[in-house]
Amino acid sequence: MANDERPILIYTTFPSLDEAKRVGDALVAARLAACVNMFPGMISIFEWKGAREEANEVAMIIKTRAGLADRVMAETKRLHPYEVPALLVLPTVGGSAEYCGWIAGQTQSPERK
Repeated sequence: MANDERPILIYTTFPSLDEAKRVGDALVAARLAACVNMFPGMISIFEWKGAREEANEVAMIIKTRAGLADRVMAETKRLHPYEVPALLVLPTVGGSAEYCGWIAGQTQSPERK
């Protein structure tokens, strides 16, 4: 599998499940993500602009391929409601050939499939 085709995960968080679904649906529809997983019910504690904060959030994992990392992060940031969204690229090591192939196939433009 070519380096640009290898699967990666992109981690981000949202203030609500509705916001996460809106962005996740857009990424899948644009073929920038093969799948997104949303985990509601997360509690985050952090400092923001000098104040300690606690917030209910939804974690999201975006499954895509390495060659799309910059585009996925740019589109997620464009659609994201946060001023500074969490966007972390997590490389993968290994995985089933069938599943990795599915991710690559789902993130190709239809004419390239």
